Amino acid sequence: MVRFGVIGTNWITDAFIQAAKETKDFKLTAVYSRTLERAREFADKHGAENAFDDIAAMAASGTIDAVYIASPNRYHAEHAIACMQHGVHVLCEKPLASNAAEVRRMAEAAERHGVVLMEALKSIFMPNFGAIRDSLAKIGKVRRYFASYCQYSSRYDAFRAGTVLNAFNPALSNGALMDLGIYCLYPAVVLFGRPQEVKANGVMLSSGADGEGSLLLRYPEMEGVIQYSKISNSSLPSEIQGEDGTIVIDQISQPSRVEIRYRDGRVEEASVPQTPYAMTYEAQAFIERVQSGKRESDPYSPSVSLTVMELMDEARKQIGLKYPADSE
Repeated sequence: MVRFGVIGTNWITDAFIQAAKETKDFKLTAVYSRTLERAREFADKHGAENAFDDIAAMAASGTIDAVYIASPNRYHAEHAIACMQHGVHVLCEKPLASNAAEVRRMAEAAERHGVVLMEALKSIFMPNFGAIRDSLAKIGKVRRYFASYCQYSSRYDAFRAGTVLNAFNPALSNGALMDLGIYCLYPAVVLFGRPQEVKANGVMLSSGADGEGSLLLRYPEMEGVIQYSKISNSSLPSEIQGEDGTIVIDQISQPSRVEIRYRDGRVEEASVPQTPYAMTYEAQAFIERVQSGKRESDPYSPSVSLTVMELMDEARKQIGLKYPADSE
């Protein structure tokens, strides 16, 4: 068993715990929150024995082998490094950090302390992402990657009414690119590598966060076209367009249906069975790394996180999106 602590007591931590319990080697033993009362309440809810209001104390307690971090983006690097310094393996929610400089510090800490550091970008670990990769050879030379993730935020009504919640607070390194755009960019880097160039546009909100945007990725013989939004909806699927056919993906953030539509009119179902708990696969991949001691294995390595973050840093520079963390 791998003994886990969690940092963050929101809905996504609930979802992770439920999904991780589907694996055979997960055990929740500790919970951190800013108040001991909240930590104890969440620990009791999920059957964890230990509650903490100090991250270093939890990391040094000997009660955990690994930690799942779901604190606000702004604190990912700080919290991860505090845990790695005590030999604790880290599974950190996307985005891994606020910027590339923080990712580099996190990777250095993981190397120095001999622990696993992994970004929890659930989609790339799902079986249907494997189906997408396996289908690439069937569609001929790839000419375009198109990814769309536009979802009206449940927090945007409050924003429109004058209340800025965390989702639109740049002080926490939040906004549409970091929250949703990353789901579109990450698969492009995993599947096709680093683009030669990124061009970005975005709509900035009065809070200083971005509400929506688009990216154009230039590769030697193809392009990537990405759209994302937290202030509007889209029902468009994502596609990988080849000369002989197109892979159609229902949701780039959580692919559940994958089809190949050939140029001659044939349609091939490429989807494979998956558990409804999408985060199970990232939890299992992380646990396997912890148990095997292999800090890098397909489809993820810290270098992917760094590449994605460097591209997002460049995109933010182009649209004028700055975070306080960029000055530290």
